Amino acid sequence: MTETEETTPDTTTFADLGLGDKVLAALRDVGYETPSAIQAATIPVLLEGRDVVGLAQTGTGKTAAFALPILDRLDVSQKTPQALVLAPTRELALQVCEAFEKYASHVKGVHVLPIYGGQGYGVQLSALRRGVHVIVGTPGRIMDHLAKGTLDLSELKYLVLDEADEMLKMGFAEDVETILADTPDTKQVALFSATMPASIRRMSQQYLHDPEEITVKTKTTTSSTITQRYLMVSFPQKMDALTRILETENFDGMIVFGRTKSVTEEIAEKLRARGYSAAAINGDVAQPVREKTVNQLKSGKLDILVATDVAARGLDVERISHVVNFDIPTDTESYVHRIGRTGRAGRTGDAISFVTPRERGLVRAIERATRQELTEMPLPSVDEVNVTRLARFDDRITAALGETERIERFRDIIAHYVRHNDVPEVDVAAALAVVAQGESPLLLEAEPERPARFERDRPERPNRFERDGDERGPRKERTPRPGMATYRIAVGKRHRIEPRQIVGALANEGGLKRDDFGMIQIRPDFSLVELPADLPRQTLDRLAETRISGKLIELRPDTGRRPRHDDEKPFRKPRH
Repeated sequence: MTETEETTPDTTTFADLGLGDKVLAALRDVGYETPSAIQAATIPVLLEGRDVVGLAQTGTGKTAAFALPILDRLDVSQKTPQALVLAPTRELALQVCEAFEKYASHVKGVHVLPIYGGQGYGVQLSALRRGVHVIVGTPGRIMDHLAKGTLDLSELKYLVLDEADEMLKMGFAEDVETILADTPDTKQVALFSATMPASIRRMSQQYLHDPEEITVKTKTTTSSTITQRYLMVSFPQKMDALTRILETENFDGMIVFGRTKSVTEEIAEKLRARGYSAAAINGDVAQPVREKTVNQLKSGKLDILVATDVAARGLDVERISHVVNFDIPTDTESYVHRIGRTGRAGRTGDAISFVTPRERGLVRAIERATRQELTEMPLPSVDEVNVTRLARFDDRITAALGETERIERFRDIIAHYVRHNDVPEVDVAAALAVVAQGESPLLLEAEPERPARFERDRPERPNRFERDGDERGPRKERTPRPGMATYRIAVGKRHRIEPRQIVGALANEGGLKRDDFGMIQIRPDFSLVELPADLPRQTLDRLAETRISGKLIELRPDTGRRPRHDDEKPFRKPRH
């Protein structure tokens, strides 16, 4: 087993690793000078023909670690696939494919094909018939081609499992093993993973032959080139906080992470309404649209991408200077993957996370896991926003003054107006600024700072579904978490129900997910359930008609008292 630090001596070059002239020429074209730790340790072993297990975090350069030795030994005269790279997501497959094409710029006749779901079979079948040397694909679509007999792996020489732990986590274990078993025993295998769970260990022992295990020891699990900050903010303040950050931070490209598909679409829509170039990608966005959106981000036509975790997996866009966690992830691994979209390959980056008071514990957990401190930042003030706006306004004036020909034409018009209306030139200039600015005010109005109404900071209960059948004494009020509302249902302890029955019934009838449920309190005659406050009326109508244990639940907003008046009726479908 080989262990190496995440940095390599400056004296090591790619030429020292045994790569051929054509590959080295491509590396010079892209400006690569010294290999990363995983590249320096892996490339010579793969060139020797040995199997490899590489343990390294994302963003350490492992794509080049396996792509360069494969390209160095390809036989371009062979038309059947020689190398197969399996990746967990379409985005990562496309990224790896682009890297192969970049490194193969001096190796004539090399054909690389991405194969993934969401792309038409016709394109893939045509390319396979013409002949392909390297295939980069997701397990599901590779399995489809194998089942249809349209993919011949009988002469495969090299197989790479990229981000193997992610593939297994996403449920591809059986597919990966089927593909491995359907390839020649003589192939060379390279397995790359950020972690080494038991499932990866078992797979490497079963399908790899005497592999060299290479571990890149990192002092932290996040890049030292990323500045990590967090902002304490209530849920309703998040959009305003994001807008202020966009106004005061000097960013090039940005990814904003939301927890759900609907959140990403809502954020993108609100940003566009504020004049920003923003778009959302999530699981509901068709693949061609996703690819077009990412290309717009790369080219500068789009500045802000709002995404879910899965949609942004494997995304590598050089312009990304900032990552904002609009919703901070609940697990540290997702946090590391998210902020890894910036600060890659030695570039600097910024990561800002929005944290509600009840989420303070997540910040501490992230700091422990990454062994890096997150710095608390204040919400950019009105004065800071206005200073930025004035600076940009000044820049626009300066740029306009540079257009001398147009300035000359307007100078006479302004002079004519001043003579005939007896108005100072400075007032005319101010009036023109009003015309140019439109209805939107140039400066923010300073408002008295009001403390956010947060819930008291207290430890979360181990079980988020509380069972409370005790109504003796004064009722203990509980404020729902931001974005949630408390509803009352007409079934309780005497109906012998449990939280799982409530969750199951409401989820099935209302199309809800587990994350849509907050605290559940089961009382003798009724129960209280926290659900999203913005549920559509149609969903509320369906839920009101739901039955649990044969009883109509009569869902209604909870007012803290038993319903006695007509103004507190359950949601019912109108009768016609």
